[in-house]
Amino acid sequence: MNLSLLAAYFAAILLLIATPGPVVAMVANTAARFGARRALLTALGSNGASLLLIGIAALIITGLFAVDMRMLQWVGLLGCLFIGRMAIVSLYEDLSAQTPDAQPVAPPQKRSAILSGFLVGIANPKDIVFFVAFFPQFITVTPSIGASLTLLTALWVLADFAILLAYITLLSGTALQHARRAISVLSALLLLVVAVVGAGYALWGLLG
Repeated sequence: MNLSLLAAYFAAILLLIATPGPVVAMVANTAARFGARRALLTALGSNGASLLLIGIAALIITGLFAVDMRMLQWVGLLGCLFIGRMAIVSLYEDLSAQTPDAQPVAPPQKRSAILSGFLVGIANPKDIVFFVAFFPQFITVTPSIGASLTLLTALWVLADFAILLAYITLLSGTALQHARRAISVLSALLLLVVAVVGAGYALWGLLG
């Protein structure tokens, strides 16, 4: 096993996952609005989406699956619309709340936290292309392609969940309870920006 290459991979994924994006923003928003338990379920859902995307990327790397870029652009556009709607609903609920520190209760008819996390995680199919470009750089970490893909996937999932859990723990702590609404609004705004930029990118690709 190439330990130096493995260490480089681990450092790279820590930086990539910790950088705020739609999943981090979604988990932060959920932790601020509904607490640690619901945020943890949301993280599990997004983790499942990562597993699916990595699995598809592995099939592409091994030549068993081909990517239709136009289909990815359509799915990406729909995903951005979903993220945008979620951000707008969150902003509306936060800004129309009567008490700044009140913790809203999720209505029973809303989708489960796991499903919400999965949908946000899967809403950016360009991640498939990212994994296809990223994994081959570290595929020689072991002599076997299958073993390398298994090891790289396991490390990604563990790092992904650990970092999201750190965000949840931090945002659910008592020290930040007074800033609950501010955190929720900021994370919802980040989701909205991601949705607008992603939708614009997808439309540019479809129209071009």
